[in-house]
Order: sequence, then C-alpha cells, then structure tokens
Amino acid sequence: MQDFSQFEYISFDCYGTLIDWESGILGYLRPLLEQKNQQVTDGEILDFYSEFEPRNQQVYKPYREVLAGVVRDFASQFDFEVRDEEIAGLAESIREWKPFPDTVPALQQIKGRYKLAVLSNIDDDLFALTAPQLGVEFDLVVTARQVQSYKPSLRNFETLLHRLPVSKERLLHAAESLYHDVVPAHALGIATAWVNRRQGKPSAATKLVDAQPDIEVPTVGALAVRLGPETA
Repeated sequence: MQDFSQFEYISFDCYGTLIDWESGILGYLRPLLEQKNQQVTDGEILDFYSEFEPRNQQVYKPYREVLAGVVRDFASQFDFEVRDEEIAGLAESIREWKPFPDTVPALQQIKGRYKLAVLSNIDDDLFALTAPQLGVEFDLVVTARQVQSYKPSLRNFETLLHRLPVSKERLLHAAESLYHDVVPAHALGIATAWVNRRQGKPSAATKLVDAQPDIEVPTVGALAVRLGPETA
C-alpha cells in the first residue's frame, strides 16, 4: 500500500500500540510475584497474561474486573494468596502506564492530515487516565465498556464503523495485536496497519496468530512517516 489518499480516519488500538502496556503489566506483576517468592521471567509473565486476559473476557465484564481476574489467575497458577488491594492494583496501575517515545509526536503529525479515532479494550474511566498523555484530541473514542464486548469481537469494529461519518474504505486501523485487531478488521474489509512493536520477541501479552495486514511498520512514528507530512 503506497497511496494513503483514500483515508480520512486513522483508528488506533491504544494499549500495546500507543501505550507501552507490556512495561505497565510487568511493572505491576513482576514486583507482586517477587513479593510472593515466585521466580518468573518477564517472558513467562507475558505468556501467562496472553492466556489469562482472553479467558476473563469471554463474557463481558468491566475491564477492571477482567484485570482483577488476571491477578487471581496468576495467584492460582503459582499458588499464593492475594489481598483485595493487590487484586485491584493492576487496573489502578494503568494511570502510570506511559506512551511509547514515538507515540505523541507521531499522533500530532498524523492529526495534521487525518481525523483520529481510538478503538480500545478498556473502561471509559481508565482511558480517561491515559488520554491526557497522548497529546492530541481524538475525534472518536470507542471503548469495550461502551460496546459491552471485547476485541477480537466483530461487534467492536462494527460499532466503530457505525459511529464514523465515513465509509469503511476511508478508514485505516492501526494496531500492534494481530489477534485483537488485524484479524477482525480484515474480516470486515477494513484496511490495517500492523504496528509490529514485537520485532521478533518470542513472548507477548497478546496471543500470537497469523494474519495479513495491509502494511507493517515497527512503530507509530514509522506509520506517520508513511502517511506523509502534516498539511500546511
């Protein structure tokens, strides 16, 4: 894909694509596991997370409850007790999760030419903790809480399309997760940009699947370069 003139909107997954969620996940779970005398590598934590999170999203419940379920699953997996505040702590840590270094300047550049949307597996109040860090105002935000389902459900993408004032041919969806984003977007005929931040790392917080994105870039910054300079 070389011609991006057909697109009016660029939609983004947030956590993993714009926000360094793996560092955020590890920043909470690694110390918790160490406090419980568990010797677990970062790769193992991410691999378990990639199993536990989808398990807790099979029937819709708020994302805070999903993350509480993930903490309980780690406690069950490694056979230790967790207090209520430890169970709630992973969700609370989201306020500390930071954008990737390329995210803010890239979004500001892209905003100069395109309208921006977010499609995220998150609660509205949790996204509100993140939004000020992203440096731009989004034209549309669609959360799992609003839709009452989690990606990779097609319902999330169908809701995004329904709320956009343009046809799907005018939308490019950018995301790090093949499982959560590229596969379902492709199923609905939405053009996709895979932001491959993994770059060969063997472990990830999302399920690893085969998919065919329209383009692949290593960062959102690289996507901004592909999309072209801001308009005057």
